[in-house]
Amino acid sequence: MRLLSGILGAMLAGLALPALAQEKSGVDVYEAVCSECHGSGKHDAPRLGDRKRWGKLVREGLDDLVPAALRGLRKMPALGGNPQLSDLEVARAVVYIANAGGGKFAEPTAADAARWRKKAGARK
Repeated sequence: MRLLSGILGAMLAGLALPALAQEKSGVDVYEAVCSECHGSGKHDAPRLGDRKRWGKLVREGLDDLVPAALRGLRKMPALGGNPQLSDLEVARAVVYIANAGGGKFAEPTAADAARWRKKAGARK
């Protein structure tokens, strides 16, 4: 019985959690969602790494950038058009994109995301 328990435990430990249960990184969200527009400049979106276009946005800071991404702005839909993303995942993507454009922002926390969600709701 002990041997069987050990074997089953080892097998279960090797199983990966479903992708839906795992929080996505900023780069994961960018590649899956944001790159469609920010990779190509579609709808005049500032492209990833374009320091000239991102410079002003980076200076505005995350308190403007993240709420805009959460609620949507111009042709960019709320949450980049993916309602399955958490606010923290969207914030991570914004930080990734802004940092590629010259920002020096730290990885956002859940508390940051909650604060930005309140700001996004207040501006509707």
